[in-house]
Order: sequence, then structure tokens, then C-alpha cells
Amino acid sequence: MQTVVIYTRPGCRACRQVKAYLARRGVRFTERNVADDPAAMQELLARGSLMTPTIVIDDEHVVIGFDPARLDELLERE
Repeated sequence: MQTVVIYTRPGCRACRQVKAYLARRGVRFTERNVADDPAAMQELLARGSLMTPTIVIDDEHVVIGFDPARLDELLERE
């Protein structure tokens, strides 16, 4: 089973879109709110991103922003 982590912040429209998209696909994910969690913000920065949503799949593949085609490609690798 793939691990999916989404770095989000309140008010992020694309964050809501990616969460709804993954939920429709039945993909389980962990949400890390960078506004409320300083450790999550540090993780995001360590990945070289300041943008939300940033989606990390299997701690290896990073997708910045809501990119359904790229998400599908990575999620179908399982």
C-alpha cells in the first residue's frame, strides 16, 4: 500500500481539491497542516517547497499543486 502525505494550509482551494480527488479514488492519505504544525512546515521546507498542496507519495515522489494526471500516474504504480 502506498503512503500519501499532503501538506496543506487553511484556505487553500487546491488543497481541498486534491483531498476530494484522492477521497473519490479511495486513496488514504495523511494531512499535515503547515500553518498549525511547525514540524510539518520544516518537512515541507526540507523537500524544497513552500507551496501547498505538496503531495508526497511513498516518501519518494513529490507533486506540487493539484495535478490529477501526475497523481494518477504515480498512484497506478502500486
